[in-house]
Amino acid sequence: MSKTAMRPFLIAKDDEGHVRITERTTRYNSQNYPIVTATLQPETFKTITAAKAFAKEHLGAQDGDFTMK
Repeated sequence: MSKTAMRPFLIAKDDEGHVRITERTTRYNSQNYPIVTATLQPETFKTITAAKAFAKEHLGAQDGDFTMK
């Protein structure tokens, strides 16, 4: 696993074609190994732009915090 920090928000389409946001948090154990916890948000969106706007307003995201899958 890479020691570089992951971007905290993953935006991807689910099996039904809806856009979903996964919020990721990274913490480090005593050996400085990154442990990532991913939480899929319950909201669905029609577009990536709508998902980004929601994340910025409700989850505290900023530009550059997103990665796409």
